[in-house]
Amino acid sequence: MTDNKTETKKKKEIEHKDIKGKKKDLSSPMQKSYDPIQVEAQWYEYWEKQGYFKPNEGRTGKKFVIALPPPNVTGSLHLGHALTGAIQDSLVRWHRMKGDETLYLPALDHAGIATQSVVEKKLLREKNLTRQELGRENFVEEIWKWKKKYGGRINKQLRRLGSSLDWARATFTMDKKINYAVNEAFIRLHNEGIIYRSTRLVNWSCRLKTVISDIEVEYKDIKGKTYFNIPGYGNKKYRFGVLTEFAYPMKDETLEPIVVATTRIETMLGDTAIAVHSKDERYLKYHEKYAIHPFSKRMIPIICDDILVDPNFGTGAVKVTPGHDPNDYAAGKRHNLEIINILNEDGTINANGGRFENLKRFDARIEVAKQLEERGLLKGETDNSMRIAFCTRSGDIIEPIVKPQWFVNCGEMAKSAMKAVEEGELKIYPENNKQVWFNWLNNIRDWCVSRQLWWGHRIPAYFVVLEAHDRNKTEHWVSAHTEEEAKKIASKKFEIEIEKVVLERDPDVLDTWFSSGLFPFSILGWPNEESLDLLKYYPTSLLETGKDILFFWVARMVMLGLKLTGKLPFSEVYLHSIVRDSHRRKMSKSLGNVVDPLSVITGITLEGLHKTLYTGNLSESEVKLAIKSQKKDFPKGIPQCGCDALRFGLCDYTPHSKDINLNITKIVTCRQFCNKIWNATRFTLMNLGKDFVPVETESNFEELNWHVEGSFLDRCILSKINKAIIICNKSFEKYSLSGVTECCHNFWLHDFCDIYLESVKNIMKIKEDDFENTKIGKENCNKILKQHTISKNILFRCLDFGLKLLHPIMPFVTEELWQRIPKLKKSKPSIMIEDYPEPIPIWDNSKDESLLKTIKQIIHSVRSTRQQYSLTKMKPRIYLSFPKISEILYLLQTDKQTENLILFLGKVSSIEYIEQNNKNKPNGCIVDIISDACIIYVLLQGLIDIPLEIKKLKKKKKQAQRSLKKLMIRTKSINYEFKVPLNIQKKNFEIIQGLNKKIKDFDFALKNLNDLLNEKN
Repeated sequence: MTDNKTETKKKKEIEHKDIKGKKKDLSSPMQKSYDPIQVEAQWYEYWEKQGYFKPNEGRTGKKFVIALPPPNVTGSLHLGHALTGAIQDSLVRWHRMKGDETLYLPALDHAGIATQSVVEKKLLREKNLTRQELGRENFVEEIWKWKKKYGGRINKQLRRLGSSLDWARATFTMDKKINYAVNEAFIRLHNEGIIYRSTRLVNWSCRLKTVISDIEVEYKDIKGKTYFNIPGYGNKKYRFGVLTEFAYPMKDETLEPIVVATTRIETMLGDTAIAVHSKDERYLKYHEKYAIHPFSKRMIPIICDDILVDPNFGTGAVKVTPGHDPNDYAAGKRHNLEIINILNEDGTINANGGRFENLKRFDARIEVAKQLEERGLLKGETDNSMRIAFCTRSGDIIEPIVKPQWFVNCGEMAKSAMKAVEEGELKIYPENNKQVWFNWLNNIRDWCVSRQLWWGHRIPAYFVVLEAHDRNKTEHWVSAHTEEEAKKIASKKFEIEIEKVVLERDPDVLDTWFSSGLFPFSILGWPNEESLDLLKYYPTSLLETGKDILFFWVARMVMLGLKLTGKLPFSEVYLHSIVRDSHRRKMSKSLGNVVDPLSVITGITLEGLHKTLYTGNLSESEVKLAIKSQKKDFPKGIPQCGCDALRFGLCDYTPHSKDINLNITKIVTCRQFCNKIWNATRFTLMNLGKDFVPVETESNFEELNWHVEGSFLDRCILSKINKAIIICNKSFEKYSLSGVTECCHNFWLHDFCDIYLESVKNIMKIKEDDFENTKIGKENCNKILKQHTISKNILFRCLDFGLKLLHPIMPFVTEELWQRIPKLKKSKPSIMIEDYPEPIPIWDNSKDESLLKTIKQIIHSVRSTRQQYSLTKMKPRIYLSFPKISEILYLLQTDKQTENLILFLGKVSSIEYIEQNNKNKPNGCIVDIISDACIIYVLLQGLIDIPLEIKKLKKKKKQAQRSLKKLMIRTKSINYEFKVPLNIQKKNFEIIQGLNKKIKDFDFALKNLNDLLNEKN
């Protein structure tokens, strides 16, 4: 294991030996074991220098264009980004090898609110300065410094992940060309009336003093009274999840005070009505009456609203605060109620709060309740389940506030986006996301796109200052690229001389998701219709991203793309699952579970992980919590895994429709797989020899007459390669990268290493010189030499095709190994521009594969028996009976290579064959019926102490039964399904299944042993 500094030093030493960008010198012998840092060095620079990442006209005439979802320039990439990169780059590399013209576009997102929030915290922590003290211009300059530092770090991470991006087309979403595109989009949509200004209820972050988008809101469900720390309130905790009842005195004193209930009692300062159900008999006499506000003394009308009020909930009377609640706002619109805002932008009570003015809102909550109690109006409290909206950027609780903002009318655009999916023009995978798409677009609300920030695309809208102007009058707003253009528009619109036009530009910036919504076409040169990239590469082919931003980004790109370009921005959408930690927790820096992909690639100590926590903006208490979490999850740090293992492991998770619970142990296993491939290649190259030259073409290969003169296992491995080629191509086509990983893993591990390599070891040991002093005859010599030639060419094809199949997902190790294997005359300089393997139908041999399956079952059965009866060193004799299939008996009796495979892998002393009509079981044997096609007898008599083994097995069975009983009691306990985390429930279920199987196996083994004991007696 190494920390990042050690790894960097090691890499520099490697680069010192190899000139950067030059093809790696591989003249030295292969290392005995796989070292990812050594393997991955230099290849990326070589690929980039050769121009392999640029779009080159392919042999198919097809294009594959995909854009990297721009990472936020707020720090560094995490494993969620790594998943996106692994999936996308694997698809890009596959298309490139298939002969398609590929373009993979890199970008960085300015991430308005996220970046501003991070830099603000940094300034406060390091310089004790607020952005207001620094000033807008200087503050924005500080953010550009941040972007330069962290943008470079992100690009470095993407390179280390092997992402074959066309860096010449790299874009930052605050670049001039993007800014022009954003302004143009706003101007066009504003002029068309799709973007408009209106005073509405919005999500407000008092801590950040801005409107925030829905994606920046995190909801927490509480079941009752719960205390939270609130940013800006010190260490004091405030109570939530309590429903407070209080009474409003009635103007008509003959009526009893009307009792209402609320979880936000401070908002009563902005109440402008009390609603009841029209048919609620309790309140019939209150209709059209007035209550009196206990503090401001204003008249509060009693209204009937059957939409807002549930007569069976609470008191049946509902306080209405249109200025601070979405449902109340809608009711206010229906009844034309006054809208009163009680909050300043910083969350303190404003002048509308009267005596409570300048109190922080949650302190006002306490004070309002206290004064109501003093007036005898507080009627009681009860626990109340509720959802609380938190700002993910600041940790503050969101306040709904009515403010004048810019909105996008999404109605017609949403219909177009739904129509595209309904008619199959836009395909969404997995398909279960289509219903989510329709549900959201059917219920879409107009989109608030203005943000009270300094970092971002400033809104290109100007208010035309006229006498007695009202800023809420939307007709007084004009939009233009420059102030000069805006003056010309205003002069013409209001028929005043241009010199007399006075403009005030909107200080707000646009929601980051607005500029992101233009991304697929703005990065290619829009609105310049003559842009070569736009003409050639738009629309793009695929949008691949996390399923969590289907609404916030994907839908908006589709809506804006159709509206502004008249085309879908992409024809397919593939949504991957969200990466969580092994405990199913969301990745969060404060939890200490956000892992830098480079830490997995290079390895990092526990102390190194702790150090990363101090580079962010975590508070001291958050750092302590994160350190505790890291100690639990990574007690020994993270071992060095390499990029290929990380990519392979992440792609292997892709079939999951639910969230991915990433366990680093899985990535470590993938590194071991890399080591297996390394060793297999090294062994094969040693056996091929330096002078080996493979036959050039497939027709040359057919001339070797392998299907006649080759062995059964030769035919099987070629059939396996062909099947792997078919599966990998189909899996890539369906975006099933787990299908590719599973197929490649099975081929390399189980087909090539476990079976074929083992089968040819004896053949490879025989050299030509060995024939000189033998009496085997010239004919046999020629036959063995021919077998040599066939086996060597098949070994070469296993390596060549196997590495190519795997390259899109594991680019580095496959390049390193492919460069070392023999080359054909038609070979290209790099595996990444080689042709991806296509099926070779003549290699298909289902019949032989079926026979091989039975042979594998025999080997597995013998191995299981050896393990079950503790035959660690002894080699038993086995008897095989094939009641139905004569072909396999004939094969084993005539093909010593296949029989030897069973002897070697099964670790048995000898094999005897029982004729089909012989139904007598050999004495001293246990039996295993593999299928109706094969019965195996393993001779144990004389190898084990049967009574002792029976005793041992009974003890093991009792232990398993006790464990099963204990676990079953736990899983049937009250509220187990609700209290125990799902990942623990799943693990327990798997343990129960394993224990049941183990007990069944013990019963089977005990029966066999008792039969043997009875037979002996």
